[in-house]
Amino acid sequence: MNNDPELRLEDFQYHLPEEKIAKHPLPHREQSKLLVYHQRQITDNRFYQLPDLLPHNSSLFFNNTKVIPARLFFRKSGTSPEPGALIEIFLLQPASPSPVIAQAMQAKGSCCWQCMIGNLKKWKVGVLQQTIYINGIPCRLEARLIDRANRLICFNWPDAYSFAEVVETAGKVPLPPYLKREATDEDKPRYQTVYSKENGAVAAPTAGLHFTENIMKELGQRSIPMHYFTLHVSAGTFQPIKVQNIQAHPMHAEQMMIQKDVVEALLYQDKKVIAVGTTAMRTLESLYWHGVKLLYFDDKHFHIDKLFPYECTHENLPSVPTAMQAILQHMEKESLSHLMGETSIFIFPGYQFRICKGLITNFHLPASTLILLVAAFMGEDWHKIYQHALTHDYRFLSYGDSSLLLPEV
Repeated sequence: MNNDPELRLEDFQYHLPEEKIAKHPLPHREQSKLLVYHQRQITDNRFYQLPDLLPHNSSLFFNNTKVIPARLFFRKSGTSPEPGALIEIFLLQPASPSPVIAQAMQAKGSCCWQCMIGNLKKWKVGVLQQTIYINGIPCRLEARLIDRANRLICFNWPDAYSFAEVVETAGKVPLPPYLKREATDEDKPRYQTVYSKENGAVAAPTAGLHFTENIMKELGQRSIPMHYFTLHVSAGTFQPIKVQNIQAHPMHAEQMMIQKDVVEALLYQDKKVIAVGTTAMRTLESLYWHGVKLLYFDDKHFHIDKLFPYECTHENLPSVPTAMQAILQHMEKESLSHLMGETSIFIFPGYQFRICKGLITNFHLPASTLILLVAAFMGEDWHKIYQHALTHDYRFLSYGDSSLLLPEV
């Protein structure tokens, strides 16, 4: 494990002026600026130029999670003419009928979720309810708090509809808290990648927000391989680090689904792997460690603890092809078309990257887990990159500009 005494939280601070934070998206996704770091040099570009700027023999790996409108609002019954208290329910993690997000979103009639609850002190007892309209048909949606300590809420609605349909109708976009504004109609399509598919994230994989259908088409015309998997981004991505001992920061497990063709691509294609976003990078690196666990521990459970890569003491860790071969053999033996797993991997300086050679990512909050990941990937040059972005009018955070980071390619 990395016990470097020099790994201090203050070393990953930088001054981010409020005016540098992009509060709204640009009118056109592809017009965002693109900082390219290649061969230790920085150039300024536009995102629509990405196909020209990717290294020869690249392959792109995308996280196709879809942001759900995870903020639900209920009004308690009041005493006329005073309205009742407004209760906000923020969906975090499903509990039943399945803890698997993909299955929970397809539940019909009822389901239970662990949630964050705004104004909880006003919700003593009773059922909250509201009428929503799905395809113009009125439906009653009820919320019952069944475990106050664990913030567990059970929802009920007509069983003709899935929970995905319910939240799509009743919920609001869960914008990052640092935007300090309410979601608008514009946010519903814009806080979503054009390739989003699998419902379940409560935060967007923001590196993908710059891609358009035209850019995807151009990448395809250039025969640049594009692969997709799912990591459902949790609210933990916004959790600030509050401890000086960085390794003590709690990392919440996030669910992943990886198709067999992704493993085969990593095994058989001799390509430079470019992760589109920190969530894609965490997924790819977690996949490698799953192969390690299969090879050395005969552990078929796909769960990567936050410090496992640092605590794995085997002297001769396998190559990427060897790890992928172990995973593929396991999948074929178990007749699996895809892997379901969880990761809480924590990537900070000292981590040795196994799969990823490049990263497309936005500019992140100071002293955050995401800036630690960038620093791990880029080394001390992350300071130079961020200073350049600050002095060359780049827009920061979720709706901000982008970077293509190529430390070794």
